[in-house]
Amino acid sequence: MGMGRGAGRSALGFWPTLAFLLCSFPAATSPCKILKCNSEFWSATAGSHSPASDDAPEFCAALRTYALCTRRTARTCRGDLAYHSAVHGIEDLMSQYNCSKDGPTSQPRLRTLPPPGDSQERSDSPEICHYEKSFHKHSAAPNYTHCGLFGDPHLRTFTDRFQTCKVQGAWPLIDNNYLNVQVTNTPVLPGSAATATSKLTIIFKNFQECVDQKVYQAEMDELPAAFADGSKNGGDKHGANSLKITEKVSGQHVEIQAKYIGTTIVVRQVGRYLTFAVRMPEEVVNAVEDRDSQGLYLCLRGCPLNQQIDFQAFRANAEGPGPRRPAAASPAPAAPDTFPYETAVAKCKEKLPVEDLYYQACVFDLLTTGDVNFTLAAYYALEDVKMLHSNKDRLHLYERTREPPGRAAATGLLPAPRPLLGSLLLLALLPAFLEAVAT
Repeated sequence: MGMGRGAGRSALGFWPTLAFLLCSFPAATSPCKILKCNSEFWSATAGSHSPASDDAPEFCAALRTYALCTRRTARTCRGDLAYHSAVHGIEDLMSQYNCSKDGPTSQPRLRTLPPPGDSQERSDSPEICHYEKSFHKHSAAPNYTHCGLFGDPHLRTFTDRFQTCKVQGAWPLIDNNYLNVQVTNTPVLPGSAATATSKLTIIFKNFQECVDQKVYQAEMDELPAAFADGSKNGGDKHGANSLKITEKVSGQHVEIQAKYIGTTIVVRQVGRYLTFAVRMPEEVVNAVEDRDSQGLYLCLRGCPLNQQIDFQAFRANAEGPGPRRPAAASPAPAAPDTFPYETAVAKCKEKLPVEDLYYQACVFDLLTTGDVNFTLAAYYALEDVKMLHSNKDRLHLYERTREPPGRAAATGLLPAPRPLLGSLLLLALLPAFLEAVAT
């Protein structure tokens, strides 16, 4: 099966890939009300984006109401990915159904539950909507990869490179023909260089007879168990059940299954911040029309060099004479009221007995943030690896990766990582470095 099987996208399938790369998200406390607009439109149309001809006037009225709602919140939604998706989607739908911009609007109505046999419960999806079933018996099984982001923040790429990065603000984790994922990282404390993920947006693009475009958006203290339009599956198409969202733990753990592209996504809220993990076939990972744009695709390319925390520079500063401070290009986060080194090690050992990079990340985060919830973030990140990674011999990593300039591959998956610094040396240097920052 080739994922180039005529992706068959409608106008809805082209919602804003370009905007995804260019825009930045507002702060997690933004007054943007786009989710309210989305919900009202969903209620007014009972979730249908394909009205019968007799219903077209009512559908157009709902679209005009939707457009009015987006205009009212435009000033507070500048740069918001879900907002721009809605605006472009409204334009596409109004053009598709020949809706006039002037005319009556509609009042939201209560959404009714789908009748028996509706797409919410449909199980007879076409074969093309089940990635693994679409492989013939004599074809090679797909190769799966994993990417995860957690903590302050730590990135494990699709090629098992492990990096600790600054990446403050909005950054794309995944950007391919079927899926966009973007995160926003904000300072853990005012003025601190330590950041963590406060917002996550996922766009599932319209795909053939399987799914309509769906947007999932999570923020601090808001981990929805539904897509932005209030639905829990892929829409009204015959294969809608090939995209499904499931709440595992209320407000803490959500899992999204996208069977039509063989992908599983896990989103968690641990303490105040979010974690992300994904299992995805290599074929989907590499399904990118413009490979020159892959430079911002963190799960594939890793963090830019100037965003990676350079532990080699930390070692030089810790051992060198005179005032010791980190290199300007790679500051280490520092925060007041952090844990003593011995306490951080003890707390991390309780949850992470193997002294791998997840254990090291735990210790680093406790030393730099003082937030004990980062222990659980590292623990659950490793648990997600155990569930999602296809190579059980690669669950634990022991050497960090810092990619030198020019190493990113132009095509395909990237080369194997190079070691940066032994794990014991890293932990030995952290107390000295933090002491240096404090002085």
